[in-house]
Order: sequence, then structure tokens, then C-alpha cells
Amino acid sequence: MSEHHEATKPNQPQRSRAVFSQEDFELLRVAIAHYLQEVEGQREAIKYSNLYHRLGRIG
Repeated sequence: MSEHHEATKPNQPQRSRAVFSQEDFELLRVAIAHYLQEVEGQREAIKYSNLYHRLGRIG
């Protein structure tokens, strides 16, 4: 019988590819800013406002 050796896998996980580009974050931020005007005064506006500010820290 012959032995089959598998290639050694690295111990560290490979870095995943980015899903969004820096430009995408800016586009999302602009879209959310527009949507914030639509939901102004509603309960969910706070969540979108927080998301808007988090996206600003990324880009």
C-alpha cells in the first residue's frame, strides 16, 4: 500500500477578502443619511444614526 500525505495547512487562517471597498462605505453612508430624513422622529432612527456614525469611522 502506498501512503498519501496531504499538504501541510498553515496554522493561521487565511485573511478573507474584503466585501466592501472604501468607496462602498461612503455610498452606504450617503444612502443612510438620506434614509435618516425619511425616518426622522421614529424609533428606528436611532439605530440608523448609530450605523451612520460607525460607517464614518471606517472610511
